[in-house]
Amino acid sequence: MNYAPVPGLPLVDDRTPPVIVLRGPVTRDGVSGPSDALRALLDGGDGGQGDGIVVCDVGGLGPPGLAAVDLLARLQLLARRTGGRIRLRDPDPALCSLLDLVGLRFEVEGQPEQREPAPGVEEAVEPGDPAV
Repeated sequence: MNYAPVPGLPLVDDRTPPVIVLRGPVTRDGVSGPSDALRALLDGGDGGQGDGIVVCDVGGLGPPGLAAVDLLARLQLLARRTGGRIRLRDPDPALCSLLDLVGLRFEVEGQPEQREPAPGVEEAVEPGDPAV
């Protein structure tokens, strides 16, 4: 079977959140650019898509450091003040560990929320346990 490519733009769901790509190295002076871009998206520049969620692609931030933590904390604070939130895409495991160390929690694409069990995981039931 052969399929011809469909002409035009790809179909995008109206609930697809906008994406901000963050590039490194991060400096303390480089916070205003991403903050302005996030503010523009959350103030209605995205047409209300994604329910106030903006995805931050952090795969290009480079080695994690306190400047990256400061940037992400400021972006999360800005998003929360405007009624939204940010979701991280492709974070370095060391960055996740550093964020956890300083007490910052971020939603990460592709990972279940902490309240939800991972897909396919079943709770074990012991014989004799009362039915709930």
